[in-house]
Amino acid sequence: MAVAEDIAAYLRRHETGGLLRFITCGSVDDGKSTLIGRLLHDTRRLFDDQLAALRDDSRRHGTQNGEIDYALLVDGLAAEREQGITIDVAYRYFGTDKRRFIVADCPGHEQYTRNMATGASTADLAVVLVDARKGLLTQTRRHTYIAALLGIRHVLLAVNKMDLVGYDRAVFEAIVAEYRELAAQRGITAVTAIPLSALRGDNLLLRSPETPWYDGPSVLEHLETVDVAQDRPALGFRLPVQWVNRPNQNFRGFAGTVAAGEVRPGDEIAALPSGRRSKVARIVTAGGDLDLAVAGQAVTLTLEDELDVSRGDVLASAAEPPEAADQFAAHLLWMGEQPLLPGRPYWLKIGARTVSATVTEIKHKIDVNTQAALAAKHLELNEVAYCNLSLDQPVAFEPYADDRALGAFILIDRQDNATVAAGTLDFALRRAGNIHWQHVDVDKQARARSKGQSPRCVWFTGLSGSGKSTIANLVEKRLHAQGHHTYILDGDNVRHGLNKDLGFTDEDRVENIRRVAEVAKLMTDAGLIVLVSFISPFRAERRMARELFAPDEFVEVYVDTPLAVAEDRDVKGLYAKARAGKIPNFTGIDSPYEAPEAPELVLDTVSEDAETLAQRVIDRLLG
Repeated sequence: MAVAEDIAAYLRRHETGGLLRFITCGSVDDGKSTLIGRLLHDTRRLFDDQLAALRDDSRRHGTQNGEIDYALLVDGLAAEREQGITIDVAYRYFGTDKRRFIVADCPGHEQYTRNMATGASTADLAVVLVDARKGLLTQTRRHTYIAALLGIRHVLLAVNKMDLVGYDRAVFEAIVAEYRELAAQRGITAVTAIPLSALRGDNLLLRSPETPWYDGPSVLEHLETVDVAQDRPALGFRLPVQWVNRPNQNFRGFAGTVAAGEVRPGDEIAALPSGRRSKVARIVTAGGDLDLAVAGQAVTLTLEDELDVSRGDVLASAAEPPEAADQFAAHLLWMGEQPLLPGRPYWLKIGARTVSATVTEIKHKIDVNTQAALAAKHLELNEVAYCNLSLDQPVAFEPYADDRALGAFILIDRQDNATVAAGTLDFALRRAGNIHWQHVDVDKQARARSKGQSPRCVWFTGLSGSGKSTIANLVEKRLHAQGHHTYILDGDNVRHGLNKDLGFTDEDRVENIRRVAEVAKLMTDAGLIVLVSFISPFRAERRMARELFAPDEFVEVYVDTPLAVAEDRDVKGLYAKARAGKIPNFTGIDSPYEAPEAPELVLDTVSEDAETLAQRVIDRLLG
């Protein structure tokens, strides 16, 4: 009976104790995995079979000359053990009588910076390890910047491997002074510095006699007592809707986890972004109705009124609701293998809501060594920047500094659904809220009726020399002869005027197509059949153009000509110049062409002549 009571008391302590999420980060070989492994070992959180396996693994790998290699407790991937490095984020749980912990061991190599950002996104504190022999390195600065970017305001600076510098106080204090200056630049004021030997356990659980000049807490003492809750601003009730719960026609509730504040039945709430209001009727859980729900609880709310609320909307206190906007200033960490190009469309996921978004402008990127703002037209893997975002519809949000749940987002590639960026919202740009569509009485349908035709955008794409312009010209001549109203937007001609300021970099090609697509849309609104003849090499931009039009208005025509044939024609001599290195970024030579995957028409210019192909286009338009 006494054993059962002891177990119950132990479980109650761990159930009610506070939870601290923290990460370990820093450069390669600074001892992050060793620190966590030693914590798990010395706090006696290992089972006997785990300890026996650790001893066997340490002997087999031989990294510590027969002694226990505590890093092996965390480095679970075979590649990590073979190379002696951390590759992916490793999460571990442990607890003491005072607190529970979830720790993320983050990789130190630069190519795994995006993995580090994943771990930091849910952490309250960062343990930044610095090798006492090396001092602050590039990754120390990079990880500190990302930790600050993702809202971490508490840092435990662990100056590790002090045993290898003879526990020299002057070495420790020089590193601490340099790091405090770096942290202050990033707005991190709560820095606790501890001299440490993770391998030997000095100042890990208890203060070490090896550092009599140090009178601060040990690593575990600081982790058990640090107060991170005071950094979070007090917000009104916020619940991002994860699911509309409709088990039958008599029940309709909105399920999610309370992100901030508290709510009671009878409270007036607003649904964002619509702004419509109602009152909470019930707070429903699996264990029965509640009189109060607070941050962190998963609940289902029913409302007194029938509101149109969907997954991704936010229910909030009507007295202090969050903002809703569709343009933002944001910080961005680029994670994609291919560069970020402003103007290219991505999916943006914020909470449970997914919308279309583009980075309209890179204000600057950051040099993580100097913290200097640098001009940039694109972002490469692991680069961070301050950007402007434009969304296709408003979303409810809070600045990330106030609320992580409503201020963090990811960008998703629309072709392969890969996550290519993580970001934090800073503030809403007021541009969109001041501009509204002006009502006009003569609309697209009226203009089309007066011309006796259906507006279309016919988008010819293919390599230079494929015959796009020739076929488009023949199509226009025949349509004009039949009394149709048309206009050709040709790639070469547009670059003499509208796009004369653009070059041929990937960034400029994206902007080139964006502008032309917008002009083509205006021309279809005028009731015209517009023929667009552009190489338009990237699928993403052609998809962006297509999405500006109604489903039956956009006709993609792939003028399919092999590179060798197009180069052999070379009526303008462009391929020869590109081969000679006189024209950089030339499509098909040193810049890629992405063929359409599902065009409405494919025109084979090798097996059929231009006259026949032009007629096929007309048949598709008028048939």
